[in-house]
Amino acid sequence: MPQEFSPTVTVADDAAAAARAAAEIIAGVVRDDPRACLGLATGGTMIPVYAELAAMVARGEVSLAQVSSFNLDEYVGLPPDHPQSYRHFMNLHLAGPAGMDPARMEVPSGIAADAGAEAARYEAALAARGPVALQLLGLGGNGHIGFNEPGSDSDSRTRVVTLDARTVADNARFFGPGEEVPRRAISMGVGTILSARRILLVATGAGKAGAVRAMLQGPVGPDCPASFLRLHPAAQVVLDRAAAG
Repeated sequence: MPQEFSPTVTVADDAAAAARAAAEIIAGVVRDDPRACLGLATGGTMIPVYAELAAMVARGEVSLAQVSSFNLDEYVGLPPDHPQSYRHFMNLHLAGPAGMDPARMEVPSGIAADAGAEAARYEAALAARGPVALQLLGLGGNGHIGFNEPGSDSDSRTRVVTLDARTVADNARFFGPGEEVPRRAISMGVGTILSARRILLVATGAGKAGAVRAMLQGPVGPDCPASFLRLHPAAQVVLDRAAAG
């Protein structure tokens, strides 16, 4: 059996304080290496984290101008200018407000003619760049990280995935009435995520409490992909009190 580690867990008073704590950890990595390569995530939890980073940039506390990044995932079928594409999300919440160079932000192409080939290209590009300094993660209500749904193996790599029905339902709120919610995505695999030098997972809200419990206290295995973070020697978890409940 692989060696298990105990992630460092920080419990903040509320979601805003959790976002500030996460942003400070990211900023610390960039201060140590202004040209750091980061693994970045999207989703509602990340919006206040990126807002805090942008505020720190505005105050002159850190610069992201030379940082490069690889995003966890992208929906298959969405062009980069679609309002719900993750390329658009990153441009909206980080490139513009925090001064990151969009040309340094790698996001899988959701409209590649061959999604499987695009996934392989992305994995190869990440491997060539070398391990990211810090991989940022959110947490799905079913324990997914990236779009690694329950059943994902610990050695999985960037690939095309079919989204769990719960994930599709959770994401439907971001799409307009009658608009089809994507059911496939290109996602870094669990093994790809675990190759990062450090991992930072942020989870807020009572709706994540069950997944947090499974991640930190349940069996390590594919039923809760986030539990595989306990196989990483430098994983950190930032929660608010509701998610830690």
